[in-house]
Amino acid sequence: MAPKVYAPAMRIAALIAALALAAPLSARAQSTPPNRPAAPAPATAAPIRPVGTMSELMVHVIRPTSDAVFYITSRTPSTSEEWTTLQAQTLMLAESANLLLLPAHARNRAQWIADTRLMLDAGKKAFEAAKAKDVAALEALNDALYQSCVTCHEHFRPGYGKRPGH
Repeated sequence: MAPKVYAPAMRIAALIAALALAAPLSARAQSTPPNRPAAPAPATAAPIRPVGTMSELMVHVIRPTSDAVFYITSRTPSTSEEWTTLQAQTLMLAESANLLLLPAHARNRAQWIADTRLMLDAGKKAFEAAKAKDVAALEALNDALYQSCVTCHEHFRPGYGKRPGH
């Protein structure tokens, strides 16, 4: 019997809700002509605040969803339900990069954006490959996705992955 997909679906719903709140604010900021002031945000708009820590986002969302890409050759979907789960995981991976672009997460803004875009690009391609059920394309994305992790960790997590005393 195939495992239930409730947990990934619930995570996607929460992620999409957060992005739905962020998108109108981002679009308004980008679409206002420079000579015209931005319209004030509606009084009902809630401020966008991360719920979890960066570590929780990495451990509970980004790592498990990236593992779906990293281990595609040993965990290849074989049923429609498994492909749907993989599509959800790769969508979460890509959209998680958008969450990392929220000001509350950004550190050294220019470098953070550059590093996050690497993950966003790899995640978007992984989602497209999962929708196409293209295992070879997912496998080919392993290096790009891994490099996006390594690059960001080199800049923002010095010593990450190294054993103490070495």
